This record gives sequence, C-alpha cells and structure tokens, in this order.
Amino acid sequence: MRGQFTGWPEQAMDVLWQLQGEPTHATRERYRADRERLVRQPMIALLNEVADTDPRYEDFSVWHYRTDSWWWQHQGAVIRLGRKIEIGLRFSLDGLRIQGAWWYPDPGQVDMFREAVASEGSGRELSAIVEDVRKRGYDISGDVMKRPPRGYPTDHSRTNLLRHRSLIAARPLGCEEWLHTPEAVDRVLSAAADLDALLMWLVRHVKRAA
Repeated sequence: MRGQFTGWPEQAMDVLWQLQGEPTHATRERYRADRERLVRQPMIALLNEVADTDPRYEDFSVWHYRTDSWWWQHQGAVIRLGRKIEIGLRFSLDGLRIQGAWWYPDPGQVDMFREAVASEGSGRELSAIVEDVRKRGYDISGDVMKRPPRGYPTDHSRTNLLRHRSLIAARPLGCEEWLHTPEAVDRVLSAAADLDALLMWLVRHVKRAA
C-alpha cells in the first residue's frame, strides 16, 4: 500500500552535515535519535513501499550505524535477490545512489559465472545486457583479474567479462528536490527496472554453490 514514505525530510541533510569528518562520541550521541528518525526510518519506509510493488523485493535490510564514522554519514540498505546478488541503496549528503551487484561470491560461484559467460547463448545475452546498462549511465565494475582465467582462450570474444570475479553496476540517482517527496519511490523502482535484466541473469546462472 503506497503512502508510507513521504521523502527524506530536509532536516536529514542537516543531521548528516553535523556528522561530517570524524565526529566525536558526544556528537554522535547528540544526533543519534535525530539520525534514526530523519535518515534511517525514511529508508525503511522507502523499502517497504518498494517491496509492496514486487514480492522479489521483500528481503531487505537497512543498516545501523556501527562504530565507523562512514556508516553514520551514509545510510545503506540492500534488497537480496539471490545468493550474493542484491540491489544496494545509499543515502548521504551526495543524495541517493543505487547499485546492482553480485559480489563476495561463495566458493564455486565464480566458476559458474565463467561457464555461463563462455557459453554462446548466455554469454551473448549477458554481454548485450551489460552494454545496455552501461548506456543507461551505470558504471560497470567489480573484482577484475588482470589476465583471463586459466582454461579459457586469451582471445575469447568475452574475455573482459570472463576476468570478472564480481560484477557491479552503479550510478547516483541525484540529490534533487524529489528526495524529499514520495517521488523517490518511483525513482528507485525505475532504476531497479534498469538493473532487472542483469540481476535476473545472475540469479539464473550464478546459483548457490554446492
């Protein structure tokens, strides 16, 4: 049911501004309650609304602050779509950022990924998907080997993908007025749609390793 999320209050930016640099323990404690109410709780409301639109998005977590200053300055969240496959969101003074990622793979998942990349059908499909995502403004990155993996031709047409041991597509969504309105839900859903083909390819081909 839509209507939970009304946007991040403008005061959320004021709180994050106070937590810049290396805030003291006293400063963190002074702003703890405001940060929870103005920064973290809106992220929870946002992801509840996103989950209401598609049951695939129901498995999500919104991080607490931990002890490192960075976590106080950046509100992170993830939506889990498969084993080590997720949508990540981050809210900070820079605005909202999204990424689709397969990373920190289980033993055996990298081999499964490479086999699918090397296969003509699934490999060509992924190559086209990655190119489309790149054209939509996403940076493509990950843990990439300097050389092609052993057992695969060095001149393979998809050698750049074969060198990946993780795959991430990310871009900033912006820091405009819509962040303070319910429109942020639609912005996130639109970006999730951009990433859907990539993430569903990974869900199909990079399953939990035995």
